[in-house]
Amino acid sequence: MTLSEDICTPAHCERKVPVLATERLVLRAPCALDIGEIAALANDRRIAANTARIPHPYSIADAEHFVASANRHDGQACFVICLDGAPIGVCGLDRRGDDNGIELGYWLGASYWGRGFATEAVRAVIDHAFGELAHQTLQAGARVSNPASRRVLEKCAFQWTGVRLTRIRAINSAAPVDRFRLDRGLWQSLKSWGRVRRVA
Repeated sequence: MTLSEDICTPAHCERKVPVLATERLVLRAPCALDIGEIAALANDRRIAANTARIPHPYSIADAEHFVASANRHDGQACFVICLDGAPIGVCGLDRRGDDNGIELGYWLGASYWGRGFATEAVRAVIDHAFGELAHQTLQAGARVSNPASRRVLEKCAFQWTGVRLTRIRAINSAAPVDRFRLDRGLWQSLKSWGRVRRVA
């Protein structure tokens, strides 16, 4: 197999997270076979400028580091979002030192924007966070200049808690970020968005 192939098999992926399936997507652990696709998708200033930690430009070495460090820490659950076997973005959970709770983050390749994929993936990861991982609270953020990301969080029942300056690596500066929170009780009351199947 080469790095450009779309699908990782269990022999090539060290899975520390389950495989989740939604209506259109499969979410699984990132692996070495994803490096080229992740680098190609993430090397877009529009993506980097709307996330806290993605650099721009984004190189193969950056993707290698991302894959090597994914799912290595307590509280972390990182998934590659796949459509028809091909990576289209990333969604995951990470424990941040400055927040009470777990931070949810996500990004999609620009050619996949506006088709509901982010909402579908985020809902799957929320279900995993409150279901199998038994978290009580999730935190998330969206730059105030990114209404599309804010809509994803609102459709997933996150509640706005305020605005905070956050360092954005790609712009080498801080920018205002809308902060959101979702707790287990609200998630349980709104579980009508559909089932997520664990397939592995």
